[in-house]
Amino acid sequence: MRTVLRASLRHHTRRFVAAALAVVIGVAFIVTTSALSSAARNGMVSGIDAPYRNADVVISEVEGHEAGDLLDQAERDGARAAVLGWIRVQVSVNGRHLGDADAADVGAVADEVDLRWQQLEDGRFPEADDEVAVDNLAAKSNDIAVGDVLTIGRGADQHTATVVGTLASPSAMVWSTVYVTEHRFRAWLDQAFVTGVVWAGTGSTAKQLTSLRAAHPDAVVLSVDEHVDQELSRATQGVDMIAIMLLIFVAIALLTSAMVIANTFSILFAQRSRDFALLRCVGATRRQVLRSIRVEAFALGLAASGVGLVVGTGIGHAVVALIRQLAPGARLGVAEPSLPWYVGAFATGVVLTFAAAWFPTRRAVRVSPLAALRPDTGIDARSTAGRLQLTLGVLLVAGGVAALAGAVVATDVVLMVLGGAATSVGVVVLGPTIVPALIRAIAPLTGQLFGPAGRVATGNAVRNPRRTAATTAALLVGVTLTTAVLTGLASTRSTLDDEMNLDHPIDVAITATEGTGLDKAVVTATAALPEVERSAALPGVVAQIAGIGEVRVVAPTEEARSVLRDEGLFATPSNREIHLPYSVLVDDVVPRRVEVDVDGVRRTLRVATGSDWGEAGVVSSATLSALGAEVSTQAVWLRTDLGADADDLEAQIGALAQGADVASALQERAFVDLQIDVLTGAVLGLLGIAIVIALIGIGNTLGLSVLERARENALLRALGLTRGQLRSTLAIEAMLLALVATAIGTVLGVSFAWVGVNAMLADLVEEAPLTVPLGQLVLVTMVSAVAGLLASVLPTRRAARISPAAGLSLP
Repeated sequence: MRTVLRASLRHHTRRFVAAALAVVIGVAFIVTTSALSSAARNGMVSGIDAPYRNADVVISEVEGHEAGDLLDQAERDGARAAVLGWIRVQVSVNGRHLGDADAADVGAVADEVDLRWQQLEDGRFPEADDEVAVDNLAAKSNDIAVGDVLTIGRGADQHTATVVGTLASPSAMVWSTVYVTEHRFRAWLDQAFVTGVVWAGTGSTAKQLTSLRAAHPDAVVLSVDEHVDQELSRATQGVDMIAIMLLIFVAIALLTSAMVIANTFSILFAQRSRDFALLRCVGATRRQVLRSIRVEAFALGLAASGVGLVVGTGIGHAVVALIRQLAPGARLGVAEPSLPWYVGAFATGVVLTFAAAWFPTRRAVRVSPLAALRPDTGIDARSTAGRLQLTLGVLLVAGGVAALAGAVVATDVVLMVLGGAATSVGVVVLGPTIVPALIRAIAPLTGQLFGPAGRVATGNAVRNPRRTAATTAALLVGVTLTTAVLTGLASTRSTLDDEMNLDHPIDVAITATEGTGLDKAVVTATAALPEVERSAALPGVVAQIAGIGEVRVVAPTEEARSVLRDEGLFATPSNREIHLPYSVLVDDVVPRRVEVDVDGVRRTLRVATGSDWGEAGVVSSATLSALGAEVSTQAVWLRTDLGADADDLEAQIGALAQGADVASALQERAFVDLQIDVLTGAVLGLLGIAIVIALIGIGNTLGLSVLERARENALLRALGLTRGQLRSTLAIEAMLLALVATAIGTVLGVSFAWVGVNAMLADLVEEAPLTVPLGQLVLVTMVSAVAGLLASVLPTRRAARISPAAGLSLP
């Protein structure tokens, strides 16, 4: 059998190349998934992990004095350490306050250079206690330059410091407005809010963890990776989207790879059934044939999986670089190789290859030699095997639909996943029945459009239902996933936009804090910013509210309502109500009623609370008129271009506000958009690869079927079909298969997306409407049709090159 094995490898080289290609693309898909997933995670944690990059351990949940003790311990042990945190103190420059009127955040620059996570923009880092650096956005907002003098603190603790540099603060979790030296910050540790101490010591990370946990049992001591994961979980409110995405795409990678490999081997061994039969006829036992084929498959799996690791690494890094170049808003980070993913991908390729060879060969060798020498017409739906397959498919679809319905009713994600998997597998099992039926349904149109070539293509496409279903299976799965994810992302973005509009109806609110109102120059200058789409000045008065103090009270005009993203709270303010922001309340106590006094005119009003409209109370126009005082512009509401840079726009508005209070929802929106953009970039990259793999599967399967139908094609040529007509026939067949798979996949994908939106978002929002991105789905259909044609190019060229005489002489 060794001689037979070597001869088989030489004789069926082209077929083994096709099978190896299926394994390579399957393994490459898994490795590419790893690259894109790691890039997505790195994109999400960028800005979170900055303060920890050169550390080994993070000690958190410590008080200020404990943080000081850790710094002393690091000095004794020869380790490097730095405190992350801030203190709220009053900071002013030229009589103007930084931050709000009460205080600004003051943090520290580490003494250890490699633990300084801030990025120097201008000047240098502070080195003495009378030197500070300022966050570049705060410097821009407050017109601060290197050389200016800041006054920090009050009373006896007040001191002055010179600005020696401006810094970028890439961390969204621990940034401050002003940075002092670590020595100066230690004097404030007892009053500071400490988020943690970063530590870089000697020895392994595990050894450092053990030592620090023993010395500080009440603190939380984690490795940097563990701490960053924890911070990411907090930032995403406990929903680890990266973990979810990894699990989903591991399943996608396995399913797509298994289908492509299994379909290729099924067709490959079906074509070799005559070879197996001849071996049995000349004396080879069933066990010998099985062993020979499995050794072939194992060797092929090893070689192809190794190539797949290399190809996947290259494709993964190329795709990440391409997405970052074409869609910088996707915010993908650097793709990092992962040993567990590589081992898993290699093992998956070998196991899937072996399994894909196991079942077809067992089926092939169970058939008697004489029966195997007859042509294989596939499974007939009227046979026992056909009826069993049809019954199994119907049961899977019915069970899957029932589970999906249960997922919608119970908002259960597990039921949704199980139902989607069962339905998808059921449709694939029913493929030999569904796909030919749909092709027959459009056969009249195909004949009218393409003439004889179209009619022959339709006949070829439905002649062997099993082969037809196998050809379309991978593309069907790819289109289903693409459609479901595109629709799900569009619906999620639409739902989140609605929720953000409801929670943050005003993009930016500028409220007067001093004098009789806002200067006209502020109103004019902010409205003139190119990123500001609409601006509205709100009339108001300065009122005294019992138990709270001085508060600006404004009334929304019709112009102001046009600025709102969602009228919600401000749609029709009651004449007996006042909406107070949480920030003006005393000790967070919400009174039921308050007395509003404007120059002796008093009104008792019910209290409603909210946020994101600044420091002003909001009343109706009638209530404002009843208060009797002369009104002036007390606030400006801005509606901005949400595509603008949030940090830069806030800095520009802050610089123009001239000390007025600025409340902005732009950062919250930007953070939500970042999460969706990162996921969208990674998902589209992964699904684009899934579509490419599926189309390679079509070309691969079509190429194998061309070899299988060599005599049939030669007979068509002998009967008068030209080379061009033969190429057209095969191209039309590939396009028909691609379009039918796309149609089925689109219906399934939109249905799965509707279930997913209702199962996953129903508990979070009152209404989660389905948003169908028609333009994107049309593009998917067009790409699938064109790609189906491209997949047929090589097989059709190969088929057309064979002369009728040579084709009819093939065995």
